[in-house]
Amino acid sequence: MLFKDIEKAVQSIKPYVQQTPLVFSNYLSRLTGGEVYLKCEDLQDTGSFKIRGAYNKILLTGAKKVITASMGNHAQGVACAAGRLGARALIVMPETVSAAKEEAVRAYGAEVVLRGEGLVQALEYAQNQEGWFFIHPYDDEDVMAGQGTVAAEISSQMRQMNKKPDLIIVPVGGGGLAAGISLAIKKSYFPEAKVMGVQSQAARSALLSFNKKNVVPSAITSRTLADGIAVANVGEKTLPVLLENIDEIFSVDDELIANAMFLLMERKKLVVEGAGATPLALVLKQPELFKGKRSVLVLSGGNVDFTVLDRIVRLGLMAQGRIGTFRIEIEDVPGALNQMTSLLASRKANILDIHHERYRPGSRIYHTSVEFVVETRSRNHLNEILLETGGEEIKSKV
Repeated sequence: MLFKDIEKAVQSIKPYVQQTPLVFSNYLSRLTGGEVYLKCEDLQDTGSFKIRGAYNKILLTGAKKVITASMGNHAQGVACAAGRLGARALIVMPETVSAAKEEAVRAYGAEVVLRGEGLVQALEYAQNQEGWFFIHPYDDEDVMAGQGTVAAEISSQMRQMNKKPDLIIVPVGGGGLAAGISLAIKKSYFPEAKVMGVQSQAARSALLSFNKKNVVPSAITSRTLADGIAVANVGEKTLPVLLENIDEIFSVDDELIANAMFLLMERKKLVVEGAGATPLALVLKQPELFKGKRSVLVLSGGNVDFTVLDRIVRLGLMAQGRIGTFRIEIEDVPGALNQMTSLLASRKANILDIHHERYRPGSRIYHTSVEFVVETRSRNHLNEILLETGGEEIKSKV
């Protein structure tokens, strides 16, 4: 892939995709001591950057029957692009895919086949179907070039503000987005800027491969909120581009990703999926990297399973100390619980839940263990309540 391929992609897909906003974040800028901008690909058609590569591939090939395999975003991108370009699309998805993602793909008019327990098996099935033109989710130069058009928009939007970025942070799974953006940035738009990748600790093939300078398969060690970048292998074609143009790759855990998703909802009113929130998760993990720098965080997608959102909000409030869970022992006599609830009321803590455990191991005789879940104003407010009640905080993790 060459920079001219990205330039061609910019012109060919321009009539079909949105130019997504590049927005300044005052909160994150104060947090880092730098200047932080968010490239909102979560607001792209189909809720992800993936539609860019899908359009570019179909337009270049003129294919009328396309097939791909994907857990979600690429599937929707291919389904939507094919439908608008008059092509037929067959999407192979793992049998474990959520019903919401399957229905979203069908809504774009594509046919869906469920095969295998993961993406690897789904890809093998898709690649072996005769009579269909296969579009790889990331390991394809035309797809990479399409994803690189994100960098063209960042360049245009930055130059309109007469500014240049120092850092650009991109989510990495198979590497298609990171390859396209990093090549465009380094070869043309902002050669002096650093481009950094970030991925989930649960799937670190890109990080391991980048360090070893060859493709290193990495088992997906656990379920992750960043399922959009949870792939076992970085691309054979994407890795050389990453090695040449990416400065460094980091990993972040799900607790940081959940906090990042919550902050984006609360501070910028953006619903961003786990993969898309990994650049902000890196900011939360290592804010010193961004001090005094002008940074762009690429929020790659916003297709969140709504069954997860309630959990994300609760975990975010807990991380900020605005919901606290603590345990305390009180005498098992009439009025003791009333005294405790009255104390919490006087301290303006709203009780969300109470749980008694009379026979908890280690409890003193004639006492009962009581677990409170309370809503507070801040971490300091919660700490004051813990100090006054003598409560033992119970912390939950993702």
